[in-house]
Amino acid sequence: MALTKVYDAATVFKHLNGILNVYKPAGVKAKQVRNAILSNICRGLNEMEQREPRKLPRDRPLLGTGTAADSVLYNIANYEDLSDNVLAAGPRYMPRDIRCATVSRLGDHTSGVLLFGINKGIGQSGCIRRNQLVRVYHITGCMGTATENHLPDSHITVRSNYRHVSADRISGLAASMQASHQRKMFELCGVDLQTQEAYELACKGLLRPSDDSQPVIYGIKLIRFEGPYFTLELHGINETQEYLAALVHDMALELRTVAHCSQIRCVRHAHFDVRDSLLRHGWHLPGIIKNLRQQREILRAHPEILRQDRVELHA
Repeated sequence: MALTKVYDAATVFKHLNGILNVYKPAGVKAKQVRNAILSNICRGLNEMEQREPRKLPRDRPLLGTGTAADSVLYNIANYEDLSDNVLAAGPRYMPRDIRCATVSRLGDHTSGVLLFGINKGIGQSGCIRRNQLVRVYHITGCMGTATENHLPDSHITVRSNYRHVSADRISGLAASMQASHQRKMFELCGVDLQTQEAYELACKGLLRPSDDSQPVIYGIKLIRFEGPYFTLELHGINETQEYLAALVHDMALELRTVAHCSQIRCVRHAHFDVRDSLLRHGWHLPGIIKNLRQQREILRAHPEILRQDRVELHA
């Protein structure tokens, strides 16, 4: 089916629905990204062809004096309602006219995939949030210095030597942490890890917590080591920026050194990849419409994003 250029703002607004995949820069709040997206959408709609102002009823006099000259002016005025003109009423589209909800929460220092539900896509965003889909992060830690909140914008509190830390030691610690998290998930279900029941439970899918307050890590591995910096790839749900930063700090303590988290980047949320995210220079109406169409194809190819059987942990 060939695409057709549309110049009518009302038609474009009618099809402005779905999931939007935006790349959130580090140091910018999610609310600021949302406000910028809505402002750019409204600016693009207001620059398109608008509907004509409403017409006044023919039986209402325009000037009210009833003279012959007034009747001539009455016929020439074209019955336009001046109160509906954009010069009097303001722009046709305002940010409050567009419904927008954030699917996932990213901290101020976290960059990467940020999903929004636009208009009718709010229902889809709620399904994605309730399904607790796995997110993938690339976390970069800097060894040798520790900060107050384990993030780079805080004061340095401790300095330590890191020459004895190697890539093999970090990989071994990451594998041990992954195994302990997997063991903990089965323990919360009240199942022994060495039984047939545990095997059957694992075959059903990922074990998910019953609420969104308990972080769960499904995988963690070292993907880059260039001292003092190292990068981890982490798969998990219900994680927060503070939890990931504290995780890097705790790993450094196990390695007999200190470290802080210098960068957190979300590279994938379920099947929504960072390569499909809308960059900052593309936060305009044509780019947003194209991105909504791309994410609609992903939802059509992977219906389990919206509807899936959950295996919940028991509190």
